[in-house]
Amino acid sequence: MTTRRNFSRALGGAAALASLGLPFSARAQATPEFARILVGFPAGGTTDALSRRIADKLRGQYATNVMVENKPGAGGQIAITALKDGPADGSTLLLTPSSMLSIYPFTYPRLPYRLEDLAPVSVACFFSHGLGVGPAVPATVKSLKDFLAWTKANPDKANYGSPAAGSMPHLVAALLGKLTGADLKHIPYRGSAPGIQDLLGGQISAMSSPVGDFLPYLKTGKLRLLAVSGKTRNPFAPDVSTYREQGYPLTMREWYGFFLPGRASAQTVRRAAAYLPPALGQPDVISSLAQVGMEVQSSSPEQLADWLKADAEEWRRLIKQVGFTAES
Repeated sequence: MTTRRNFSRALGGAAALASLGLPFSARAQATPEFARILVGFPAGGTTDALSRRIADKLRGQYATNVMVENKPGAGGQIAITALKDGPADGSTLLLTPSSMLSIYPFTYPRLPYRLEDLAPVSVACFFSHGLGVGPAVPATVKSLKDFLAWTKANPDKANYGSPAAGSMPHLVAALLGKLTGADLKHIPYRGSAPGIQDLLGGQISAMSSPVGDFLPYLKTGKLRLLAVSGKTRNPFAPDVSTYREQGYPLTMREWYGFFLPGRASAQTVRRAAAYLPPALGQPDVISSLAQVGMEVQSSSPEQLADWLKADAEEWRRLIKQVGFTAES
């Protein structure tokens, strides 16, 4: 039954959607009661931070209630599989770094999903990776050259963690080892957060991870960032030189993207694509994500599909050339 309260609430909701600049076709569709954003990593990392900020913006707009569901494990594969097998009505979205789609097909012998199992909706942001060290490494180590020399002198401590085996952070550090002949042992984690905690505790020497994972600890001096992977210095850590500046030709930038199940209808994809860019473009979202090292950028589903295709081809060639695998 339509009550005065429900009618007023509907009018308020319509006004809010109009203020976000959403097209009428998206606003005219019924608002689902519940939606979830799947994240393949535990709470506390950059992926989780981004998903929760966007869920807040979509709540009451895209769906009455939008929740984040963390499904860590297998380097993000569990969440992607859950999306593939989930409902295709728009109630289940996935937020994932590009590694799982553009690198994993070439670093794992078998995957429980194919790219066709996902429907691109919008890119969310771009970010660079960094190599950071913690209390296990002497304060005199201030550059990659220092770190590599220290690991050579201390082979029992020549290790680094990454958020997932076969991911781009793993690839960056593995390539550093191949370029320099350094024997660096890789320690994979189920996301950035547990790896950063072990880095802070001195259980591992270094961590290759998104720059944003290190930012809360740089000012306190608990962690030190030795290099960043972008073409230029990172705007969130401008005092840290790039790999290339230090003489190592490694330039890599990754993105996060939103996806629906590949079985989703074109109308369902269009609806999600109408809501995500306005949510990502909110000033408080942009500023809050900057605090975790992310440069917000949205896209159309077609643009995201093109980015994914181009990235997959680029990484396929590089990975084949250097012989990198998830076990490297």
